[in-house]
Amino acid sequence: MRQALRKILALIGLLLMIASFVWMQRMSKPQSPRLRMAQPSAPPGPFAVVVLDPGHGGQDSGAMCGGVLEKDLTLDVAHRIDRLLEAEGIATVMTRLGDTYVSPADRAAFANRVSDCIFVSIHFNEDNQPVSSGVETYYAAHQMTPGSFGTSWLPFLWGALSELPNAESQSLAGFIQEALVARTQAFDRGTKANQFFVIANVTSPAVLIEGGFLTNKEDVSRLASEDYREQIAAAVSDGILRYRVSLKQRQSSVALTGSEKP
Repeated sequence: MRQALRKILALIGLLLMIASFVWMQRMSKPQSPRLRMAQPSAPPGPFAVVVLDPGHGGQDSGAMCGGVLEKDLTLDVAHRIDRLLEAEGIATVMTRLGDTYVSPADRAAFANRVSDCIFVSIHFNEDNQPVSSGVETYYAAHQMTPGSFGTSWLPFLWGALSELPNAESQSLAGFIQEALVARTQAFDRGTKANQFFVIANVTSPAVLIEGGFLTNKEDVSRLASEDYREQIAAAVSDGILRYRVSLKQRQSSVALTGSEKP
Protein backbone atom coordinates (compact mmCIF):
# COMPACT_ATOMS: atom_id res chain seq x y z
CA MET A 1 0.00 0.00 0.00
CA ARG A 2 2.81 2.41 0.94
CA GLN A 3 4.66 1.62 -2.28
CA ALA A 4 1.58 2.36 -4.37
CA LEU A 5 1.07 5.64 -2.49
CA ARG A 6 4.66 6.65 -3.16
CA LYS A 7 4.21 5.98 -6.86
CA ILE A 8 1.07 8.12 -6.93
CA LEU A 9 2.82 10.98 -5.13
CA ALA A 10 5.79 10.73 -7.50
CA LEU A 11 3.43 10.89 -10.48
CA ILE A 12 1.64 13.93 -9.04
CA GLY A 13 5.01 15.62 -8.53
CA LEU A 14 6.00 14.94 -12.12
CA LEU A 15 2.71 16.33 -13.42
CA LEU A 16 3.17 19.48 -11.32
CA MET A 17 6.65 19.96 -12.75
CA ILE A 18 5.34 19.57 -16.29
CA ALA A 19 2.46 21.98 -15.61
CA SER A 20 4.93 24.53 -14.22
CA PHE A 21 7.09 24.18 -17.30
CA VAL A 22 4.11 24.68 -19.61
CA TRP A 23 3.04 27.77 -17.65
CA MET A 24 6.56 29.25 -17.79
CA GLN A 25 6.75 28.65 -21.54
CA ARG A 26 3.44 30.38 -22.14
CA MET A 27 4.26 33.30 -19.86
CA SER A 28 7.56 33.84 -21.64
CA LYS A 29 5.80 34.45 -24.97
CA PRO A 30 4.50 37.88 -26.00
CA GLN A 31 0.91 38.21 -24.89
CA SER A 32 -0.18 41.26 -26.87
CA PRO A 33 -1.62 40.50 -30.34
CA ARG A 34 -1.29 44.22 -31.19
CA LEU A 35 2.47 44.03 -30.73
CA ARG A 36 2.74 41.06 -33.08
CA MET A 37 0.61 42.84 -35.68
CA ALA A 38 2.61 46.05 -35.38
CA GLN A 39 5.89 44.23 -35.93
CA PRO A 40 5.31 41.53 -38.57
CA SER A 41 8.21 39.19 -39.18
CA ALA A 42 10.07 39.47 -42.45
CA PRO A 43 9.36 36.79 -45.06
CA PRO A 44 11.98 34.07 -45.27
CA GLY A 45 14.73 34.65 -47.79
CA PRO A 46 16.26 32.02 -50.07
CA PHE A 47 18.15 29.39 -48.09
CA ALA A 48 21.89 28.88 -48.46
CA VAL A 49 22.25 25.14 -47.83
CA VAL A 50 20.27 21.94 -48.42
CA VAL A 51 20.77 19.23 -45.81
CA LEU A 52 20.20 15.86 -47.48
CA ASP A 53 19.35 13.01 -45.14
CA PRO A 54 19.61 9.50 -46.64
CA GLY A 55 17.45 7.41 -44.35
CA HIS A 56 18.73 4.40 -42.38
CA GLY A 57 22.26 3.05 -42.87
CA GLY A 58 24.69 0.65 -41.22
CA GLN A 59 22.91 -2.00 -39.19
CA ASP A 60 19.60 -0.28 -39.93
CA SER A 61 18.63 -1.54 -43.38
CA GLY A 62 15.15 -0.05 -43.40
CA ALA A 63 12.60 -1.68 -45.67
CA MET A 64 13.83 -4.48 -47.92
CA CYS A 65 12.76 -6.68 -50.78
CA GLY A 66 15.10 -9.56 -51.52
CA GLY A 67 18.49 -7.98 -52.06
CA VAL A 68 17.07 -4.45 -52.43
CA LEU A 69 17.65 -2.47 -49.24
CA GLU A 70 16.11 0.90 -48.42
CA LYS A 71 19.39 2.18 -46.95
CA ASP A 72 21.14 1.64 -50.30
CA LEU A 73 18.39 3.33 -52.31
CA THR A 74 18.26 6.38 -50.05
CA LEU A 75 22.02 6.89 -50.27
CA ASP A 76 22.03 6.45 -54.04
CA VAL A 77 19.21 8.97 -54.54
CA ALA A 78 20.76 11.43 -52.08
CA HIS A 79 24.06 11.41 -54.00
CA ARG A 80 22.14 12.04 -57.22
CA ILE A 81 20.25 14.99 -55.68
CA ASP A 82 23.55 16.31 -54.32
CA ARG A 83 25.07 16.27 -57.82
CA LEU A 84 22.04 17.95 -59.41
CA LEU A 85 21.86 20.72 -56.81
CA GLU A 86 25.60 21.32 -57.02
CA ALA A 87 25.18 21.85 -60.76
CA GLU A 88 22.64 24.56 -59.93
CA GLY A 89 25.09 26.28 -57.59
CA ILE A 90 23.31 25.28 -54.37
CA ALA A 91 25.45 24.14 -51.44
CA THR A 92 24.59 20.79 -49.87
CA VAL A 93 25.64 18.67 -46.91
CA MET A 94 24.65 15.09 -46.13
CA THR A 95 23.93 13.45 -42.79
CA ARG A 96 25.80 10.35 -43.96
CA LEU A 97 28.11 9.76 -46.92
CA GLY A 98 28.40 5.99 -46.76
CA ASP A 99 26.85 2.91 -45.21
CA THR A 100 26.97 4.15 -41.62
CA TYR A 101 24.33 4.37 -38.93
CA VAL A 102 23.31 7.84 -37.74
CA SER A 103 20.60 8.12 -35.10
CA PRO A 104 17.52 10.29 -35.77
CA ALA A 105 18.58 12.58 -32.91
CA ASP A 106 22.04 13.06 -34.44
CA ARG A 107 20.53 13.74 -37.85
CA ALA A 108 18.26 16.45 -36.44
CA ALA A 109 21.08 17.93 -34.32
CA PHE A 110 23.32 18.02 -37.40
CA ALA A 111 20.72 19.95 -39.37
CA ASN A 112 20.17 22.38 -36.50
CA ARG A 113 23.87 23.25 -36.53
CA VAL A 114 23.62 24.33 -40.19
CA SER A 115 22.42 27.91 -40.48
CA ASP A 116 20.06 29.12 -43.19
CA CYS A 117 19.15 25.69 -44.53
CA ILE A 118 16.32 23.36 -45.48
CA PHE A 119 16.21 19.66 -44.58
CA VAL A 120 15.15 16.85 -46.92
CA SER A 121 15.02 13.28 -45.59
CA ILE A 122 14.85 10.51 -48.19
CA HIS A 123 13.05 7.22 -47.58
CA PHE A 124 11.22 4.38 -49.30
CA ASN A 125 8.03 2.86 -47.99
CA GLU A 126 6.67 -0.50 -46.88
CA ASP A 127 3.19 -1.71 -46.06
CA ASN A 128 1.33 -4.85 -45.02
CA GLN A 129 -0.73 -4.52 -48.21
CA PRO A 130 1.38 -5.35 -51.30
CA VAL A 131 -1.00 -3.30 -53.46
CA SER A 132 0.09 -0.06 -51.76
CA SER A 133 2.21 2.05 -54.11
CA GLY A 134 3.10 5.61 -55.01
CA VAL A 135 4.99 8.59 -53.64
CA GLU A 136 4.24 10.88 -50.72
CA THR A 137 5.90 13.74 -48.89
CA TYR A 138 5.62 14.50 -45.19
CA TYR A 139 6.01 17.56 -43.00
CA ALA A 140 5.83 17.53 -39.20
CA ALA A 141 2.45 17.82 -37.53
CA HIS A 142 4.16 19.87 -34.79
CA GLN A 143 7.62 21.17 -35.59
CA MET A 144 10.08 22.30 -32.96
CA THR A 145 11.34 25.87 -32.75
CA PRO A 146 14.55 26.99 -31.02
CA GLY A 147 12.53 27.92 -27.93
CA SER A 148 10.65 24.63 -27.63
CA PHE A 149 13.46 22.08 -27.59
CA GLY A 150 13.03 18.78 -25.84
CA THR A 151 9.26 18.48 -26.00
CA SER A 152 9.43 15.89 -28.78
CA TRP A 153 10.12 13.31 -26.09
CA LEU A 154 6.80 14.20 -24.44
CA PRO A 155 4.05 13.67 -27.05
CA PHE A 156 1.31 15.00 -24.77
CA LEU A 157 3.07 18.39 -24.72
CA TRP A 158 3.35 18.83 -28.48
CA GLY A 159 0.12 20.79 -28.71
CA ALA A 160 1.07 23.03 -25.80
CA LEU A 161 4.73 23.77 -26.46
CA SER A 162 5.46 23.19 -30.13
CA GLU A 163 4.38 25.12 -33.14
CA LEU A 164 1.62 24.10 -35.53
CA PRO A 165 2.83 22.66 -38.84
CA ASN A 166 5.56 24.92 -40.21
CA ALA A 167 4.10 26.77 -43.20
CA GLU A 168 7.44 26.71 -44.99
CA SER A 169 7.77 22.95 -44.47
CA GLN A 170 4.28 22.50 -45.93
CA SER A 171 5.18 24.66 -48.90
CA LEU A 172 8.43 22.77 -49.54
CA ALA A 173 6.56 19.44 -49.27
CA GLY A 174 4.02 20.63 -51.84
CA PHE A 175 6.63 21.63 -54.40
CA ILE A 176 8.56 18.36 -54.03
CA GLN A 177 5.44 16.18 -54.15
CA GLU A 178 4.17 17.92 -57.28
CA ALA A 179 7.54 17.40 -58.99
CA LEU A 180 7.74 13.75 -57.89
CA VAL A 181 4.38 12.93 -59.44
CA ALA A 182 5.16 14.85 -62.63
CA ARG A 183 8.56 13.24 -63.12
CA THR A 184 7.83 9.64 -62.10
CA GLN A 185 4.14 9.37 -63.03
CA ALA A 186 3.76 7.39 -59.79
CA PHE A 187 0.50 7.30 -57.86
CA ASP A 188 0.07 10.58 -55.99
CA ARG A 189 -0.36 9.87 -52.27
CA GLY A 190 -0.16 13.60 -51.49
CA THR A 191 1.49 15.58 -48.73
CA LYS A 192 0.78 14.57 -45.14
CA ALA A 193 1.48 15.68 -41.59
CA ASN A 194 3.23 13.15 -39.36
CA GLN A 195 5.35 13.44 -36.26
CA PHE A 196 8.45 11.72 -37.60
CA PHE A 197 11.24 12.54 -35.16
CA VAL A 198 13.78 13.51 -37.77
CA ILE A 199 11.62 16.29 -39.24
CA ALA A 200 9.75 17.27 -36.07
CA ASN A 201 13.03 18.15 -34.36
CA VAL A 202 14.56 20.27 -37.10
CA THR A 203 13.90 23.99 -36.69
CA SER A 204 14.35 24.89 -40.38
CA PRO A 205 11.89 23.90 -43.14
CA ALA A 206 11.97 20.09 -43.15
CA VAL A 207 10.31 17.34 -45.17
CA LEU A 208 10.52 13.55 -45.52
CA ILE A 209 9.85 11.91 -48.87
CA GLU A 210 8.75 8.33 -49.48
CA GLY A 211 9.79 7.48 -53.03
CA GLY A 212 7.91 4.20 -53.46
CA PHE A 213 7.03 0.92 -51.75
CA LEU A 214 9.51 -1.92 -51.42
CA THR A 215 6.53 -4.14 -50.66
CA ASN A 216 5.06 -3.48 -54.11
CA LYS A 217 6.53 -5.49 -57.00
CA GLU A 218 5.96 -2.77 -59.60
CA ASP A 219 7.54 -0.07 -57.42
CA VAL A 220 10.55 -2.30 -56.70
CA SER A 221 10.96 -3.03 -60.40
CA ARG A 222 11.04 0.71 -61.15
CA LEU A 223 13.42 1.48 -58.28
CA ALA A 224 15.86 -1.13 -59.57
CA SER A 225 16.38 1.11 -62.61
CA GLU A 226 19.07 3.79 -62.40
CA ASP A 227 17.07 5.93 -64.80
CA TYR A 228 14.05 5.85 -62.49
CA ARG A 229 16.15 6.75 -59.44
CA GLU A 230 17.59 9.61 -61.45
CA GLN A 231 14.04 10.82 -62.13
CA ILE A 232 13.28 10.75 -58.40
CA ALA A 233 16.43 12.76 -57.73
CA ALA A 234 15.59 15.22 -60.51
CA ALA A 235 12.09 15.62 -59.09
CA VAL A 236 13.36 16.40 -55.59
CA SER A 237 15.87 18.85 -57.07
CA ASP A 238 13.11 20.47 -59.15
CA GLY A 239 10.88 20.84 -56.10
CA ILE A 240 13.67 22.44 -54.08
CA LEU A 241 14.49 24.88 -56.88
CA ARG A 242 10.82 25.84 -57.33
CA TYR A 243 10.47 26.39 -53.61
CA ARG A 244 13.56 28.63 -53.71
CA VAL A 245 12.06 30.66 -56.55
CA SER A 246 8.84 31.09 -54.56
CA LEU A 247 10.83 32.44 -51.60
CA LYS A 248 12.57 34.95 -53.84
CA GLN A 249 9.26 36.06 -55.34
CA ARG A 250 7.67 36.54 -51.92
CA GLN A 251 10.68 38.46 -50.69
CA SER A 252 10.65 40.71 -53.76
CA SER A 253 6.89 41.28 -53.43
CA VAL A 254 7.20 42.35 -49.79
CA ALA A 255 10.17 44.62 -50.60
CA LEU A 256 8.21 46.25 -53.44
CA THR A 257 5.16 46.78 -51.23
CA GLY A 258 7.32 48.34 -48.55
CA SER A 259 8.98 50.73 -51.00
CA GLU A 260 5.55 51.97 -52.20
CA LYS A 261 4.43 53.05 -48.73
CA PRO A 262 4.56 56.82 -48.09
